[in-house]
Amino acid sequence: MSGAKTLLQLAGVTPSVARLSEAAVVIIDAQNEYVSGRLPLAGVDAALAHIADLLKAARAAGAPVIHVAQRGRPGGLFDPDSENFRFAAQAAPTGSEAVVEKPLPNSFAKTDLDAKLQATGRKSLIVAGFMTHMCVSATTRSALDHGYSVTVLADATATRPLPDPLGGADLPADQIHRTALAELADRFATVARIADIKA
Repeated sequence: MSGAKTLLQLAGVTPSVARLSEAAVVIIDAQNEYVSGRLPLAGVDAALAHIADLLKAARAAGAPVIHVAQRGRPGGLFDPDSENFRFAAQAAPTGSEAVVEKPLPNSFAKTDLDAKLQATGRKSLIVAGFMTHMCVSATTRSALDHGYSVTVLADATATRPLPDPLGGADLPADQIHRTALAELADRFATVARIADIKA
């Protein structure tokens, strides 16, 4: 058992998992680019299955759901005219669920996400989606600056291997994933699993 402590623990804060009755659900970039496109993720099918479970529970509880989509350039990643830009079937919006398109990793940057969240009246977020180290991390960090408390679902997020910038072997996806979650848990979020989410 590790003796390491997070900054939150050192400050006497006990991590608390958000409840659907009090939170808004934010699904980040659950798009086909990560499934059948040029950025396939390790464990994406399992993560999407958990996102589908989260959406089912959120809809049953009447929790507001906001879907975020990365909007790329024509011919590039997340080409808005391509199938890869579309949401994966397991995570597609239904009914009046809001959709926010973003140009940057941080879902709050150059979007109306904050306004849409403010309209829900909820200051707690449950976050899932892709990629753990990139857009999930950037959005969660920014959420703190915007005054939100965040629960990130470890098994409803995923990422990919990355090259070692210092020239070593590629860093495996599971290492990137766990490190990104540990960084967020240090100060920015409660990290939980889908089974921990209650109405």
